[in-house]
Amino acid sequence: MSSVTPFPVRPDRKAVATFDRVELQRILDLYGRMVAAGHWRDYAMQFAPDLASFAAFRRTAERPEIRIEKRPSLRLKQGAWALVGEHGAVLKRGGDLGGILAPLERRLLRLVED
Repeated sequence: MSSVTPFPVRPDRKAVATFDRVELQRILDLYGRMVAAGHWRDYAMQFAPDLASFAAFRRTAERPEIRIEKRPSLRLKQGAWALVGEHGAVLKRGGDLGGILAPLERRLLRLVED
């Protein structure tokens, strides 16, 4: 018979904050619609032990226009999600991703005339 060798676990490594599949799909869906509308051109993601961040850029060489941050450690206090503006100010904070993305999705609404 064969023996099972356990996968080595490194105790010195911390768990990294990440977006789950549904969250990332929702963020990338919004990103795709904003690109199609001509608002954004590039994005970047950053993952650290206490923060997962999605940054959207108008142009690659600039500061990000917005950052969507997930901080699991703040889940019970202020909410894990934050929408951060271009100059670093927190525009919206909460526990639900949909509420954080709502101000960005409003930009895509257009009035249709008859």
